[in-house]
Amino acid sequence: MNPMKTVVMLILLAAAGLVAVSFAGNLPPEKPKRSGAMPETQKNLPTATFAGGCFWCVQSDFEKVPGVVKVVSGYAGGRGANPTYGDYAGKGYVEAVQVTYDPAKISYPQLLDYFWGHVDPTDAGGQFADQGPQYRSVIFYHDAEQQRLAAVSKLALEKSGRFSKPIVTEILPFTNFYPAEAYHQNYCRTNPLRYKYYRRNSGRDQFLKKVWGAAKTGADPPGEAQSSKPGDAELHRKLTPLQYRVTQEEGTEPAFHNEYWNNKKAGIYVDIVSGEPLFSSLDKFESGTGWPSFTRPLAPGDIVEKQDRSWFTERTEVRSKHGDSHLGHVFADGPPPTGLRYCVNSAALRFIPKEDLVKEGYGKYLKLFEPEKGDQK
Repeated sequence: MNPMKTVVMLILLAAAGLVAVSFAGNLPPEKPKRSGAMPETQKNLPTATFAGGCFWCVQSDFEKVPGVVKVVSGYAGGRGANPTYGDYAGKGYVEAVQVTYDPAKISYPQLLDYFWGHVDPTDAGGQFADQGPQYRSVIFYHDAEQQRLAAVSKLALEKSGRFSKPIVTEILPFTNFYPAEAYHQNYCRTNPLRYKYYRRNSGRDQFLKKVWGAAKTGADPPGEAQSSKPGDAELHRKLTPLQYRVTQEEGTEPAFHNEYWNNKKAGIYVDIVSGEPLFSSLDKFESGTGWPSFTRPLAPGDIVEKQDRSWFTERTEVRSKHGDSHLGHVFADGPPPTGLRYCVNSAALRFIPKEDLVKEGYGKYLKLFEPEKGDQK
């Protein structure tokens, strides 16, 4: 190559490099790539693991604590890998939460104090409405210091005289923890109506209020309104015109031309508005009226009866307790054992098949459809 051309080329390349460096220096910083991994600041934070009955409630309670960074619902302390909601109890796991916290804002002893204030530490058989070893209260310690602090905290509670019964909450070494299925995470936010219905009927908050006062209860997740019924705009968005007319305007759907009048599948029927459980297929019968008919509700206290004097006659209207949805009417012409006929509009209901009860968050009703031990072959 011509020596003069070589020199010129070197000069041009050097200049181009300087321009590129200058241009690069003026570019905005590259956005960090998204990753599913926990940020480094959270990776180094300590973890606490607690079992206190229904993990929906325990997760909701701990999420309210300043200094708590993350709470995960899951299964702890059992045998075998990858437990599911369907088999965790049989494998010896308990429903638990794993709490990631910032020790600069809250200490482990403070977490222990909060834990004691949100469980019944005297119940060895479970927690509140949920009974069985899978619901018992446990503190799983991750190191010797957590073990020591948990023992000190438990002893202090015993000496306080707060409870007349022995403190039976176990303190066990942490062995394993598996996050629960996605539909169980942050249940108080993803299913607020169902969560509130469950919590109010579990007896948890009634117990905590009696023992600790109102400050310890946590029925509503942060930012949630007290009412379990959505506003009118939300109802119009969520419901079909027929569902709105039936549930909100006391309408009636056509007989024999509705979704569930002839449904014979096993499962439960819940309020289309609030999701609260109302009726079981086990109590459904063919009334010949063309509407779903039941001999009784799942829980009588969850059905509100009102006198209805419309249509120039007196009838007994039935409504859901929390959603305040018009369901239909109850009549005294049903079959045994109750002699009642709850005549209900399909448009007020949503049917949950037996096989979907766990997935939909109604797993506690699955036992209704299991054969009695004496009936098994």
